[in-house]
Amino acid sequence: MERPSSLPLSVNLMPNSPILDVVDLGVLAEQLGYRRCWVYDEGLYTRDVYVTLAALALATKEILIGPGITNPYVRHPGVTAAAVATLDELSESRAFVGIGAGGGLTLDPLGIQRQNPVMALSEMVKASRGLFRGETVDLDGTAFSFRSASLEFGRSDIEIFLAGRGPLVTKLGGQVADGFYLSYIHKSLLKKHINNLRTVTKKQPFTVIYSTMVVTSESEMAEARAALSFRLVDSPPEVKDLIGMTDADTELIRDSLRSGGPVAAAAYVPEAWVDQFAIVGSEKEAGIELRKTLIDNGISEFQLPLSKVKGARSLLERTAAMFEGDWEDF
Repeated sequence: MERPSSLPLSVNLMPNSPILDVVDLGVLAEQLGYRRCWVYDEGLYTRDVYVTLAALALATKEILIGPGITNPYVRHPGVTAAAVATLDELSESRAFVGIGAGGGLTLDPLGIQRQNPVMALSEMVKASRGLFRGETVDLDGTAFSFRSASLEFGRSDIEIFLAGRGPLVTKLGGQVADGFYLSYIHKSLLKKHINNLRTVTKKQPFTVIYSTMVVTSESEMAEARAALSFRLVDSPPEVKDLIGMTDADTELIRDSLRSGGPVAAAAYVPEAWVDQFAIVGSEKEAGIELRKTLIDNGISEFQLPLSKVKGARSLLERTAAMFEGDWEDF
């Protein structure tokens, strides 16, 4: 069977290489049938997310594009709404926006502390929707405010995704967003997260995105350990308890992130922890687990995170190949 024109796949590109190299990966993803391309917004750690997205908009024709994940703190949410609406105009209505509370990799180098993150996310979604609809927004927020603010352009139904791992933000996502981005969720908790989202949402369809690494080699295991480092330090206590991560482990990884970044911090993330969050095995085993995870949990899209350009083309192609054939009958 021929590969479908739009796979239940998306990709998240880390723009920590020259922009044109990152854009080439987005073009390849579109050619392979990926339906959505996110770009990480990690502050000083990467190239600018909106410059990268603009370049992607000009180089592609069909794939959906947006920041994944931005936050209410680094930029004023009004500025973010204007950037997304501009991207939507440039891409001919292909933009979306992913919003989360922001993590240490993004916020710590800027000296930013999160204030009332769940409330800030709720207020950002409310304000963004109003601005996209052409409404005048007045808001005295917990982390930002609006005074008779409006956009003269925008599409009213630009998709808004929330992202997070805690129960409060998951509940909020089901209530106010068009979809939710579940990233590096402990496998034993994935079904609970999705059931909670489906229970509270009134939005139909509601898009559930599941993202984790596909680990089929020793080099990918090393990358997964680095990718987990900055996510684990911001994880809820329930998750840390499940893997036996102590306060001392958290501080050790956090200190390593400050001094040497994720690559240095990877030394303190055991491989046994990776198995509990990522798709690990041979290419055949990984493909079977990935497809079964999507089907069993009613997941709308699997998002492939790409942290570097080297080796990314092969990973894009291998992951797309895992969905060849009549996988709905798997």
